[in-house]
Amino acid sequence: MKSLHVKSLFLTAGIALVLSGCGNNGESSKASSSDKLNVVTTFYPMYEFSKQIGGDHANVVALIPPGVEPHDWEPSAKDMATLKEANVFVYNGIVEGWAEDALSSASNDNRIVVEAIDGITLMEGLPEEEEEGEEHEHEEGGAILDPHVWLNPVLAQQEVSAIQAAFEKADPANKEEYRKNAEAYIAKLKDLDAAYRESLSGTKKKDFVTQHAAFGYLAKEYGLTQVPISGLSPEQEPSPDRMADIVSFANQHEVKTIFFETLVEPKVAQVVANEIGAKTDVLNPLEGLTDDDKKNGLDYIGIMKKNLTALTKALNE
Repeated sequence: MKSLHVKSLFLTAGIALVLSGCGNNGESSKASSSDKLNVVTTFYPMYEFSKQIGGDHANVVALIPPGVEPHDWEPSAKDMATLKEANVFVYNGIVEGWAEDALSSASNDNRIVVEAIDGITLMEGLPEEEEEGEEHEHEEGGAILDPHVWLNPVLAQQEVSAIQAAFEKADPANKEEYRKNAEAYIAKLKDLDAAYRESLSGTKKKDFVTQHAAFGYLAKEYGLTQVPISGLSPEQEPSPDRMADIVSFANQHEVKTIFFETLVEPKVAQVVANEIGAKTDVLNPLEGLTDDDKKNGLDYIGIMKKNLTALTKALNE
């Protein structure tokens, strides 16, 4: 991912005028145009979790548009102005390699910032990824760490709790409402966790092949093994040796389904599937909703249930 340092001249010269007219002038944590909490999030899971917690007391927006793959997205001048006005900014961490520079450029002393992965023990990426994908570098020893914690219903509960705490700090007058909303949503996540444990505990197989290494936390939680074709970045191209290893693994383990995701071209998954005579299916990393998802009224819980159905079917073939 390109760093916002590349855009430093643009940010300082082009955005300064935009931001100068958008500040909150040191006023309270509520946006001056509304009595609701002004919450800016990055991509879909952060938006959904924040929306569920905020309820009627928060205006929640997502910077990254629906259907856009978040790993390579960068903010525009308009996005920076939106961030400037936020009472609360919610981001996952690692995925949003631009976040720290953006927060510094669009400074706001009254804004509450929550990195939802803070406090969660993170997994490292695959060894062959360590020279790829600078967007996944993290301050802990320079290792490439996996950001996809939201795909584990147990870790998603921790992210919800972190966001709840930020809302309560920004708007203590509605603390009880945020607490009730968070508890209600966490109860749904606990039910989702229970459904995963019941469905996946007795499957015939425990290994599944994915195009993108997004499901490591989910696999670990439920005793499964994710075998990714590519790395943490969905656009990372696998080497010929990696492709050969995947084909060999899939043949040896009689894999009949190769999973791909919704926002990235599935050509790599299709190549492997064609090679071994398997089919392809969707395992959604929930990095953004598609138009079809929205038309069908799907949300985080609904898509995670679809993922469970697809996984259970593949692991019992």
